[in-house]
Amino acid sequence: MYEAFIAAFVALFVIVDPVGIAPVFAGLTQGTSKDHQHKMAIKGTLIGTLILVFFAVLGERFLGVLGISLDGLRVAGGIMLFIIALEMVFEKRTERKQEAADRLDDYFEDVSVFPIGIPLLAGPGAIATIMLLVADYDHDMVALGSILAALLAVMIITLVVFFMAGRVMAFLGPTVNAVLTRLLGVILAALAAQYVLDGLKSTFMG
Repeated sequence: MYEAFIAAFVALFVIVDPVGIAPVFAGLTQGTSKDHQHKMAIKGTLIGTLILVFFAVLGERFLGVLGISLDGLRVAGGIMLFIIALEMVFEKRTERKQEAADRLDDYFEDVSVFPIGIPLLAGPGAIATIMLLVADYDHDMVALGSILAALLAVMIITLVVFFMAGRVMAFLGPTVNAVLTRLLGVILAALAAQYVLDGLKSTFMG
């Protein structure tokens, strides 16, 4: 269904926000090789896509069986993301990567699953959005196909933007990168706090 595709594409593009999280991706992979950056972009995008496909098809039943609410998912994701943000601001990630590199020369931290795949791409907002989109069309299979096609289109755009972000950060140099990493850490902390606030607000205020 054309309408389902357009509605899903617009909603998912806004929620996933590839342009907005691309600098965060670049900050997380700063100082690593181009091959590693590309690997993290591809792997992270694939993981995020698979998670969202899973929740589009089986999300309602899965969360229901576990007794987990989307608000609980928001709070948990926000707390984990906040820890990553603090490490970016205080350069703890760089220190840890350097310590690991001293032990293993070709070590590069794998950030594809967390935080890129989840919660940056397949975050609580994206999960809730895709579940609601499927529910809006009464779980119609044709509409489901259109929604999944829209998801794939958004993720392909995200992958392209990730590739470009790495090159831009490399062009800017280490000093600008250091400033941007701390700035992006603050932004990421604010995003994480918003996840937690949204979850608590929805839980206690309906």
